[in-house]
Amino acid sequence: MPANPRYVAIITDGNGRWAQRRGLAPIEGHRAGADVVKERLRDAVELGVEELTVFSFSTENWSRPPEEVEGLMRMFAERIERETPELDAEGVRMRFIGRRTGVEPGLVERMEWAEELTEENDRITLFVAFNYGGRAEIVDAAAGFEGSTEEEFGSRLYAPDMHDPDLLIRTSGERRISNYLLWQCAYSELVFRDELWPDFTREAFEESLEEFEARQRRFGART
Repeated sequence: MPANPRYVAIITDGNGRWAQRRGLAPIEGHRAGADVVKERLRDAVELGVEELTVFSFSTENWSRPPEEVEGLMRMFAERIERETPELDAEGVRMRFIGRRTGVEPGLVERMEWAEELTEENDRITLFVAFNYGGRAEIVDAAAGFEGSTEEEFGSRLYAPDMHDPDLLIRTSGERRISNYLLWQCAYSELVFRDELWPDFTREAFEESLEEFEARQRRFGART
């Protein structure tokens, strides 16, 4: 059986539905979801996870209502500015993966500031997939590619230093990966949870890790 996963990716799905069920605006669900990201990040440190990757905003999310998108952009900027010093003090290294073209320059500046401030930290790396799409990442990596190996191609991805996730978790009851880390998750174990992301507790996280531990990973081989 595999040991506890060191590299975990999560599709943090269900913020909007969580807010809708409570009669709240969508942005309130996203705020609650952001709080849970920080909580589970701290749990991840205690549980031995070395890299945690969360899907915060996809290339497809621009099609959402303008007021929701604008609220999300403001929230991202505010959260980065307010919480980065705290995460830095806790030894978190922050990286943002995705296209930065088309993103408001002030937000890009905050992202770059957070990366620079936390660059030397090594307690855990938090990869935030923002304006991210798996197909877009592959297209961007393929542009001008003249190599011939998977290793050479992988070096052109948004975060060449990211390890392939051992485990991919998706919340909210959906059973798909939604254009997320298509290259990196080729051999990831998948765990689907019914909780909406703001309801994803430490207990649910631990259960997901335990499900991973009970599986046998073959990577295409026969045992």
